[in-house]
Amino acid sequence: MTRTSIRAAARNASLPSRKSQPVTVHLRKMYVDCRYGQLHVHTAFPSSGGFDELTPLVCIHPGPLSGRVFRPLLGDLGKDRSVYAPDLPGHGESDVPDSPPSMADYAAAVGDLIDSLRLRQVDLLGWQGGSLAAVELALARPQQIRRVVLASVPVFDAREREAFNARPWPSRAREDGSHLVEEWQRIRRARGAQSTTARVSEDLSGALRAGDSAAWGPTATANYPAGERLPLLRQPALVLRPRDELWDMTGRAETLIHECRRADLPEQGGDLLDAGATEVARYMRDFLDR
Repeated sequence: MTRTSIRAAARNASLPSRKSQPVTVHLRKMYVDCRYGQLHVHTAFPSSGGFDELTPLVCIHPGPLSGRVFRPLLGDLGKDRSVYAPDLPGHGESDVPDSPPSMADYAAAVGDLIDSLRLRQVDLLGWQGGSLAAVELALARPQQIRRVVLASVPVFDAREREAFNARPWPSRAREDGSHLVEEWQRIRRARGAQSTTARVSEDLSGALRAGDSAAWGPTATANYPAGERLPLLRQPALVLRPRDELWDMTGRAETLIHECRRADLPEQGGDLLDAGATEVARYMRDFLDR
C-alpha cells in the first residue's frame, strides 16, 4: 500500500467517528436593523458550523404572533443549517412601523434581515399569514430565494374577506376587559382542543403586547390578492396542509402555485408547530435537502 493510499484509508476510517459526534444547536437572539427600526430575531445554528451547513432557513410567522412560534423547530432544523425567525415589525420585540404595513412591506423587512446577514441564498418557511409574506419575498428576490415551504396558507375568497373586514381581530381593548375573553376564545378555537392553556396564554400575550398594531398582520393577510400573486411564484414550493381552520383555504393555494407539492397532515391541527413539529421537520428535510 502506498503512502497516499494509507493516508486515504486513515481518513476514511476516521469519518464515522467524526460524524457520530453529537451536534450542539446554539439557540440565540439578536437584533438587526431594518427599514422600520430594529428587528428582533430568534436564531439557531449548529456547533459544527463552517461551509458544510445546508442552505440557511428563514421562518416567517403570522400576526399577531412572533418568531417564538418556531422554537419547537429551531432545535431540530438547526442541527445542520442556520435558522432565523424574526419578529415582524410591530410584533414581539421588534419596532413598530408608523402605519400599517402591507404584506409586501413585511416581506421587505425580512429582506433587510437577509441583506444585513449577507446571506447569498436562503430557503423560506411561512406559516399561516407568514406564508403570504414568504411568497412576496420570493417574488421580489427570485435569485436569492431557493425553495419555499408554505404551511396553512390563508387564501381568502371575497365572502371571507368581507366577513373579516366587518369584524377584524384581535379586537381593540375595551374598558370592561371583554376583549380579553373574546380573544382567548378565538385563539382556543384556532389552536384546537389539543392545545394547552400555556400555548393559548402565550398567543394572547403576544396580541396584548402588539397593542393597536395587533390587527395589522391579520388585516394584511385577509386583503392579500392571493389569486393574483401566488401564480407568479416560480420557486419549487411545498404546501403543508394540517386540518386546521385554514384547511379549505390551503387547498385553494395548491391550485394557484405553478410548481407545487402538497402534503396533507390530517392528524395535525392549529397546534402544527407544537404537536406536529417533528412531522413538519421531516417533510421539510425531504423537500429542502436536495
